[in-house]
Amino acid sequence: MKRDGRFGRFGGFYVSELLIPALEELEAAWLEARDDDGFQAELGAMLRDYAGRPTPLYRSPSLSRALGCAVYLKREDLLHGGAHKTNNTLAQGLLAKRMGKTRLIAETGAGQHGVATALIGALLGLDVIVFMGAKDVARQQPNVRRMRLFGAEVRSIEAGSRSLKDAINETLRYWTEFSREAFYVFGTVAGPHPYPSIVRDFQRVIGEEIRAQVDAAEGRLPTAVIACVGGGSNAIGAFAEFVDDDACDGVRLIGAEAGGHGIDTEQHGATLTLGSAGCLHGSISYLLQDAHGQVREADSISAGLDYPGVGPEHAHLHETGRATYEPVTDDEALDAFVWLSKGEGIIPALESSHAIALALRSKAAFGPDDVVVINLSGRGDKDLAHAMAALDARGG
Repeated sequence: MKRDGRFGRFGGFYVSELLIPALEELEAAWLEARDDDGFQAELGAMLRDYAGRPTPLYRSPSLSRALGCAVYLKREDLLHGGAHKTNNTLAQGLLAKRMGKTRLIAETGAGQHGVATALIGALLGLDVIVFMGAKDVARQQPNVRRMRLFGAEVRSIEAGSRSLKDAINETLRYWTEFSREAFYVFGTVAGPHPYPSIVRDFQRVIGEEIRAQVDAAEGRLPTAVIACVGGGSNAIGAFAEFVDDDACDGVRLIGAEAGGHGIDTEQHGATLTLGSAGCLHGSISYLLQDAHGQVREADSISAGLDYPGVGPEHAHLHETGRATYEPVTDDEALDAFVWLSKGEGIIPALESSHAIALALRSKAAFGPDDVVVINLSGRGDKDLAHAMAALDARGG
């Protein structure tokens, strides 16, 4: 490896020796493509013409009234595919073609990454296999149908918690056996190096656009950028432009993680709030674990946040204090899901609803001169049946 993939004490690559050659091949291809003007031009054109970038920065009247300041939504829900995931899958799909791979494999929780991988496979003429926990298959049927319509094979995983963690495990096993022809399109900023850096690079277009769009609208930097955090790709994408620039030191970076039934219970996914450092899926980061180092299952109404780990760069930002992370309960997220739908005519994904809920809860922290950006990472069509059943179960 040319790089160790470290973010402070976090990151690295802790995998079977059988996977090291595949990771080395991937790193070399990524570094070469990153510096290739031709690759970057092709990616930029496809992000614009196929995916629909730049996505709008929308000033929300209802949220601005509620918080008492200017509040903008970064509309990643309007990207082709319905979420920010297309930024990463399009870039990794082009990288796979460049490397001569013939098959894309991916894990998915909420299904958005699986959909984005499937549609890119259809676009580029590559076979696609998506691994998805059986629990998520049941609660994300609209996305399962879309993946199959795009021609992907969806493999339902019955092992373990039957959720995202187990889907990643199965995808890594498959890649170990078929790495010569298969390209693992990793969906978040977790996993072994170079994936946390690759996915951050391909998602940072979100933050680049936020910075330029806020400057155009307000003539200044935002006060705060708020995003939901599971593995953490949409949040790193939104944060990246503001992390290493001294001029942005005053920009608050705020992550909303899954509080589930409440952090005083064991049914949550509040990895950075209640987790500790350990190794999961090939890197050192924060994770939910017991006193013996065994991974504890995460729990969230949102399939995309139902993950017991987090990307290593988020762990580093948490420990250094550059970003703050707060848990949001299932009930708070459901309330925000309904609130934005009724207040703006925008149905947010349950993942994004966590960020909306945290902004509403934090309104006392902002004044009339502040400018807040919330990354609306995905649309909520996929969650309608699941969310409405949960609302009915609690009485509306």
